[in-house]
Amino acid sequence: VPDDDDDDDGDDDVFICSFMVAAPIFGYLGDRFNRKVILSCGIFFWSIVTLSSSFISKEYYWLFVLSRGLVGIGESSYSSISPTIIGDLFTNNSRTMMLSIFYLAIPLGSGLGYILGSGAKEAAGDWHWALRVSPLLGITAGALILLFVPEPKRGSADQGGRVKARSSWCCDMKALAKNRSYVCSSLASAAVSFATGAFGMWIPLYLYRAQVVQKTAEVCSKDICSSKDSLIFGAITVVTGLLGVAIGLAATRLCRQRTERADPLVCAVSMLGSAIFICLIFVVAKKSIVGAYVCIFIGETLLFLNWAITADILMFVVIPTRRATAVAFQSFTSHLLGDAGSPYLIGLISDALQQSYATSVLWQFLSLGYALMLCPFVIVLGGMFFLATALFFLDDREKAEKQNLMITQHGNTNNKIKIRQINST
Repeated sequence: VPDDDDDDDGDDDVFICSFMVAAPIFGYLGDRFNRKVILSCGIFFWSIVTLSSSFISKEYYWLFVLSRGLVGIGESSYSSISPTIIGDLFTNNSRTMMLSIFYLAIPLGSGLGYILGSGAKEAAGDWHWALRVSPLLGITAGALILLFVPEPKRGSADQGGRVKARSSWCCDMKALAKNRSYVCSSLASAAVSFATGAFGMWIPLYLYRAQVVQKTAEVCSKDICSSKDSLIFGAITVVTGLLGVAIGLAATRLCRQRTERADPLVCAVSMLGSAIFICLIFVVAKKSIVGAYVCIFIGETLLFLNWAITADILMFVVIPTRRATAVAFQSFTSHLLGDAGSPYLIGLISDALQQSYATSVLWQFLSLGYALMLCPFVIVLGGMFFLATALFFLDDREKAEKQNLMITQHGNTNNKIKIRQINST
């Protein structure tokens, strides 16, 4: 089960940084070599590293942090390559459905990770066993992929059939930079990552401070209250992830009957709707924690609705021989502009607002809320990028289809010439 949050006991900063650095490398490899082998090796690698990290003692905490970085390298392999294999096995509505099933595994994996890790810890009486169970599942998954998952020819499901020629990495990057739909959808994806990263870090604390303001802190200790909020928020995130991807699939299939720009338009509407409900969180939290949770539930559902659709947009506007590179750099951009820095930025803004009234409980609550208000503005900006994607989507899709046909119909000698001609238009 793909899960970017698995084994989340280490240093997330190192994990995200290593994930970002490794993704473009695997994108390059995924466009040029056997994807199934790379995918399986990546899963085997992070499984072995995770298992090994469970035997590291506290005296060697730096080694544990290093292992988190190595896990990020392993996980970046399948995050960059898996969608491209699905893209070459299916097309149109079938591809959207299969990508949705794939991305459903992210929140499902998060939830199962918490359950499995907690169960292993309770059964063994040692949290290290949480890091010893999941690697066994990872190794099993890697073996199943290596033995039973087909390695489709690049472009086999697209119009024009199998793609034989490949351009250089520099040519690929120039083409992606000129692909307006790809650039806009990648920036929109970064907006989603920005909000989810900030929320995961700060919303539980914000809700705890809301309860303090409501005078409920007297009936429970700080640790119990904070732990409860984190657990509830985590459960909501898992459910909304599953629900959002499922609704996104249904909405896209329905809207495609009316417009060919359905994919980016559904994403844009969901982002703008999400911003409204996320704004309402900061309006109702002071008076009603239940109301805040309802707003979080609806806002996150709408936010996660575009996970699979964004990947499907990429499949439409990028030719098969560049898709792994495109997925990798979209992931790199999302982390770099999103969750790699958003928690720190929100914290800095909140601390700056608190300086004058550091001892005020009310101001601690309000300052964090004001800082988090940056998230809905970023989400609206992401919605605008999806609207821009809708403007360019049909042209970029047609260009990708023409380029794919030219590559498959002409010999290798003429391929580079044809590629340059299309990239320059």
